[in-house]
Amino acid sequence: MSGYELVEPSMEYRDEYLDMIREWMETGENMVPFVLKFDCADFDAFLRELHRLKTGSDLGSGKVNSSTYWLVNADRRVLGAVNIRHTLNEQLLTIGGHIGYGIRPSERRKGHATRLLALALRKARGLGISKALVTCDKENVGSAKTILNNGGVLDSEDTVKGTVIQRYWIETGEAEADADDR
Repeated sequence: MSGYELVEPSMEYRDEYLDMIREWMETGENMVPFVLKFDCADFDAFLRELHRLKTGSDLGSGKVNSSTYWLVNADRRVLGAVNIRHTLNEQLLTIGGHIGYGIRPSERRKGHATRLLALALRKARGLGISKALVTCDKENVGSAKTILNNGGVLDSEDTVKGTVIQRYWIETGEAEADADDR
């Protein structure tokens, strides 16, 4: 796959993941997807929480099952993360959607987000999601471009807490076939 793959979070990538989190925190930027904000000081507990989100049945109010993956390159560097929600609730229909993703600051503008989303769409298809909702802030032109590059079709815009949110739908069977070549 041209040296890039989605891997499930594991102890094997602990140091690389922590390096990405440190880098992101130093920028002061919001970390997306939301799972990047989880406390990972106790890495085993962090991994258990991600597994619980994937397989658990008592997730609490407003939560749905979700799978988290890390995008890694041939050098085992963690470039970004994606969280795929298995189903949507009312809140996720407005903001969040099926797939949330982010690329570490030093690796942006290199095509990694487009690659990450394409691979995530394949995973979503494997979860039985034929049409995925992906949202982004209207001002996040890079994310909108990533979504469009993967076949996203703008459905609507809504203002949520003063921010215009764009809602795109992507047929998971139409995920970029050449994502491996980027």
